Amino acid sequence: MSIALIIIGFILLVVGGEFLVRSSVALSFKLNLSKLIIGMTVVSFATSAPELLVSLQAALDGSPDLALGNVIGSNIANIALVLGVTAVISPLTIDKNFYKMNWPAMMLISLMFYYFLTNDTIISMVEGIVLLLFLVVFVYIMIARAKKDTSAAIEEVDDALQETSYFKIFLWLLIGGSALYYGSSWLVEGAKDIALKFGVSEGVIGATVIAVGTSVPELAASIIAALKGEKAISLGNLIGSNIFNIGSVIGLTAIITPIRAVEPNIMSNLYWMLAVSAILIPLVFIPKKFEISRLKGLLLLATYIVFIYLAFA
Repeated sequence: MSIALIIIGFILLVVGGEFLVRSSVALSFKLNLSKLIIGMTVVSFATSAPELLVSLQAALDGSPDLALGNVIGSNIANIALVLGVTAVISPLTIDKNFYKMNWPAMMLISLMFYYFLTNDTIISMVEGIVLLLFLVVFVYIMIARAKKDTSAAIEEVDDALQETSYFKIFLWLLIGGSALYYGSSWLVEGAKDIALKFGVSEGVIGATVIAVGTSVPELAASIIAALKGEKAISLGNLIGSNIFNIGSVIGLTAIITPIRAVEPNIMSNLYWMLAVSAILIPLVFIPKKFEISRLKGLLLLATYIVFIYLAFA
């Protein structure tokens, strides 16, 4: 039954996330927001909704380690798994914005997250506000830079959604919201049951099973695009996703209910998250600059396999 709840929960999160993105973009067009603003704010926030609902549900249900593990594990998976697999299929070219803006911002908010958690093992409401404000400032700066640089990579926005009626928008919001609510609830319930039955900590389940599950849509889209020879995924978008995970998911969850780290493995997973983030700099510059080659992708993938192995060891 626990496995069924997790599978159904994942499916509902994918469906709910898709409907929420579509309805949010369509509503943004109705409000006459530019495609740049929609791509860099609305789409980014909507795609973080599954992680937010899962973490919030877990924290409210008395499973803070599941909430923390979800975000930490997702950030590790975004770089080591998604980027690794994508690069193995098709090498990626990196632009200079990576080390000028995106990577420093990701490392800064990651270190803030690390400090807040290791200082007293709690992400308080005030600390949640700080993380959220950091995200707001980051998005503002990114939008300002993108307006000056027309070549900046942003999320794709479907122009067809401009013609969506208000009835459809409302219906999509209803479907998306309901699917996300029940999906997150059943996923957390199933994950807690599995942790209890197999004697695995909730932090481990959150950092592995839940984190991989919430990364599957992005991973699948990247693999399909890479196999077709299209632009697979932007490293900037992946780093942006990590910043959103900490700023919005941890930030908003902590504002609603403080998050306390109970299990020791949460701290070790934090070190993994920082290490995987930091390793991007030498990977981008050595030996061939501004390229994540197949060999580098294999290294990232191997790193993720080691992380998963040690998590369950």
